Amino acid sequence: MGKVFKYGENVNTDVIIPARYLVTSDPGELARHCMEDIDANFVAEARPGDIIAAGANFGCGSSREHAAAAIKASGVACVIAPSFARIFYRNAFNTGLPILESEEAAKAIDAGDEVEVDFETGAIYNRTKEETYKAEPFPPFISGLIEKGGLINYVKDKLIV
Repeated sequence: MGKVFKYGENVNTDVIIPARYLVTSDPGELARHCMEDIDANFVAEARPGDIIAAGANFGCGSSREHAAAAIKASGVACVIAPSFARIFYRNAFNTGLPILESEEAAKAIDAGDEVEVDFETGAIYNRTKEETYKAEPFPPFISGLIEKGGLINYVKDKLIV
C-alpha cells in the first residue's frame, strides 16, 4: 500500500531517468534522479511502497533498462497504466518491477490517493475512494521474476543447484 504519484500519457524513458544520468547503472544513483524532469518533488516525497499511476503508453522512448531500474530503486511498489511501451514492459519484469495494466484504475486513481495492490488476484483497492479496480494477475513465471528481483536473480537461482 502506498501513496500515488499520477502522470499523464506517453511518459517516456527520458523523463523517467534523463540521459545525463546514464553514466552509471547503480540503482541507488539512478533512484536519486528518478522522474526529476517531470516531477521535481518525486525523489523527496516518494516512500517505499508508493505507486505510480499514469496514462497510456508509459515508458515509451528509448529502450534503456535504467528507467525501470530507477523506478524500482526509488521504492515504488507498482506502476499502473492502461498500457506500457513494449520494451519498458519487458524491462520492468526483467528488473523485478511490478506493473499492472488497468485502464479503469489508471483513470480513477488520483495523485495522493492511498492504493493497495494484490498481485495474486489483480485487485487494486483505492482506500481513499473505497473503490476496487481489476487488472490481470501475473502468471506464475512473471511472479517468479518479481519475487527474485528480476531476470538475472531468477536465472542465477535456477542455475545454482
